[in-house]
Amino acid sequence: MTVDVLSKYEAVIGLEVHAQLQTESKLFAGDANSFGASPNTHVSAITLGHPGTLPKMNRKAIEYAIRMGLVCHAEIAKYNYFARKNYFYPDLPKGYQISQHTTPICSGGFVSIKTSAGNKDIMLTRIHLEEDAGKSIHDQNEELTLLDYNRAGVPLIEIVTEPVIHSSEEAAAYVTEIRKLVRWIGICDGNMEEGSLRCDANISIRIKGDKKLGTRVEVKNLNSIKHVKHAIEIEIERLVEITERGESIIQQTRSYDADRGTTFAIRTKEDAEDYRYFPEPDLAPFHFTDSFIEAIKSKLPSLPQQRIDHYIHDLGLTEYDASQLVDEISLSNMFEGIAAGTNHKKLLANFFLGPVRSHLNAHELGWDALHISASQWDGLLSLVAEGKIAFSIAAQEILPQLYTNDNADALQIATQQNLVQDADAAEITAWVELVLNSMPEKVDEYRKGKKGLIGLFVGEIKKVSKGKADPRIATELLTDFLNKK
Repeated sequence: MTVDVLSKYEAVIGLEVHAQLQTESKLFAGDANSFGASPNTHVSAITLGHPGTLPKMNRKAIEYAIRMGLVCHAEIAKYNYFARKNYFYPDLPKGYQISQHTTPICSGGFVSIKTSAGNKDIMLTRIHLEEDAGKSIHDQNEELTLLDYNRAGVPLIEIVTEPVIHSSEEAAAYVTEIRKLVRWIGICDGNMEEGSLRCDANISIRIKGDKKLGTRVEVKNLNSIKHVKHAIEIEIERLVEITERGESIIQQTRSYDADRGTTFAIRTKEDAEDYRYFPEPDLAPFHFTDSFIEAIKSKLPSLPQQRIDHYIHDLGLTEYDASQLVDEISLSNMFEGIAAGTNHKKLLANFFLGPVRSHLNAHELGWDALHISASQWDGLLSLVAEGKIAFSIAAQEILPQLYTNDNADALQIATQQNLVQDADAAEITAWVELVLNSMPEKVDEYRKGKKGLIGLFVGEIKKVSKGKADPRIATELLTDFLNKK
């Protein structure tokens, strides 16, 4: 399809993100809420909807839903009740789902995103609580669908946007931000590959300038940000092709085939009346006091954007570094704790975002596994800031010893291993002359314009000096020598 044809249309997208809440038990039963157990081991009579059983609300799940509403600037509904959403599907053992309909726990609000086009607030319709369904497994038996009810009854929040998203890029940025937020406030692990964060995309198109919404289709259960982006892109093209052929778009629910890169129809899309909602008779209405909401609010951490502003304006970091430091709350908390005890905050950020993060990723460790004390960090940072050791030497030779020894001292290590740089200009000059005299052809190439060779020369000086030459002084002396004809 040509760009000209696509450019005639505007996509209108609304997203529904389902986040499993990290409570110890399910929403209405005492069954364990954990991933990876053997099939049908975290079930009970309540989960399976046996006659005579009664649900009981999980207070922690309600608190988690309010947390999300607060960080999304939503209005918290003080008076609430649950509703039955009736539909029959094999992975729904009761034949209905306990959800919320007319009284979502959170209404309105927004989530701010950044895209190549700039900043944008994605307006929310609601955040409501509901229980998850079980899982149908189609690929383990050629003739049968297998059912695992471990997930049935797990508490979910569903975060629903207004139809204000107009591109796959915006959608991907929004889901990325939601994943960061739920992890940041500790209510969901955000692991899309395990299904604890899933996205449904409602997509329609219209001619640019039109105000009326087109017929929508829903693509269900997108379990990665890459899939969210790709599914929306191919669905927009499909809807445009149908419209360009003069055919009508059918409102339906579709699924995404990641292997083939296509979507396919599952069923005709239901509307709210098809679910025959009514108040859940086995659960009493509930309400919150102002003090209950305030107590939850008081325990929330400062949000990523607040910390970014603090890092930029108060600590003097770049916007890029500040944004990287709030990628995870454990990283941000650790940085703040160490930064409070040192004057070398920019240098600390360089270590955290460079060699330290690489080390943790290589060993599949989280930031909580890092046990270098504030005093150890300050000792290392001071050595680098004062020019006594190079950043690379600190990262390659000293940091590995600090990872494994709680009592290690950076200056002591540098002294014992003869790593302290010799800033004596006369000795460095001798190393510079030695290197240049051994590489006359490269010197000639540099003087003919191949200025990138300066790095080669610095590297050779590092070798002959066994790391003792200050790279800054060595570079200055090299430049002086090389510019002399």
